[in-house]
Amino acid sequence: MADRVAIVGVAQTKFVPKRVDANYAELAYEVISKVLGDAKLDLGKDIDNKVSCSHDIWDGQTISNIGITDVIGGHLGNEEKVAMDGSTAVYYGAIGILSGEYDCTLLLAHTKMSQTNRNIVNNVAFEPIYTRGLGLDFTSAGAMQAERYMYKYGITREQVAKVVVKNLSNAKLNPNAHNGGDYTVADVLSSPVLASPLHSLDVAPDTDGAVAMVLASEKRARQITDKPVWIKGFGTCYDAHYPGDRDLADCLSLQRAAAAAYKMAGIKKPRKEIDFVELGEDFSYQELLWLEGLGLCGRGEAGRMIDSGVTGRKGKMPVNPSGGLLGGVPANVAGMNRVAEAVLQLRGEAAGYQVKNPKIALAQGHTGFCGQHHCVIVLGTE
Repeated sequence: MADRVAIVGVAQTKFVPKRVDANYAELAYEVISKVLGDAKLDLGKDIDNKVSCSHDIWDGQTISNIGITDVIGGHLGNEEKVAMDGSTAVYYGAIGILSGEYDCTLLLAHTKMSQTNRNIVNNVAFEPIYTRGLGLDFTSAGAMQAERYMYKYGITREQVAKVVVKNLSNAKLNPNAHNGGDYTVADVLSSPVLASPLHSLDVAPDTDGAVAMVLASEKRARQITDKPVWIKGFGTCYDAHYPGDRDLADCLSLQRAAAAAYKMAGIKKPRKEIDFVELGEDFSYQELLWLEGLGLCGRGEAGRMIDSGVTGRKGKMPVNPSGGLLGGVPANVAGMNRVAEAVLQLRGEAAGYQVKNPKIALAQGHTGFCGQHHCVIVLGTE
């Protein structure tokens, strides 16, 4: 068995609302060729495992990875697809190396949200007999969760809006983001209402793009790079499927996933030991709710946390210095992008939005409506 797993290379496309110049395979080739070139690796000789992340309904075809099989090296070779968030693909790839089965794994996540309608796609995630017919999608479900969370813990709309102001300001500095800008709380609260209390600026935009990453065993990693980023701990957990079977103001699956990741990484006091966080906020309120679920503040305290400036890019614990999902990151790709952005920060390569001297990072991704499934990954430079 391998002792440790390192991330030895990452590559991302520039994220845009619509990539009319490239299909899925071309997006995949763009990032795979870059990550292998930067790491000086040969796809046929050096990579012994490939894991992709995509979803049939987003791609508009069954077996969504069939369009990228040749590009990722799956023709007459092994390639496995994870039909979940990209953070889970990182988790799955790391397990393969820790098992001793593989030494060097290529990961890929791709989605072109511009080619379909998110409301239709997300409606299919709901149970078909009782809830799908109601017309629910992730936005309407998120609105219910936001209302419940704000009511139960006294979180204000102004505090939620501050997440948008912060993240879009950060995204303005990230060359890969497309939705950055300078906004005020008033701008957020006066933007069109999509599903009360969610305004248009509270919702991550439709985006096209891809991310690739290379994982390696400790021995192999030290041969590839002098700046490995180590996967120190990880955890995943599912919650109940039916929205009514859980209190949407809480996030039990995130708490359990975080607890597993912290235990594996030896993290005992996450608020003091973690230097920054890259988490998945499809909706602005989720940044506050997820911070509580991650144990980075007490229940109901995330609103005061953002009021204090702690989570700002220059604060004591920056959250989404890259701009987060609100800055524009595709579905499915989101979690792998969280990990990739954490790697760039830990390597000191986040030009323009670099945080100060980070050593330990936390990346989080989720799948399903209202955070049904969570994946938490702790990363470090040592």
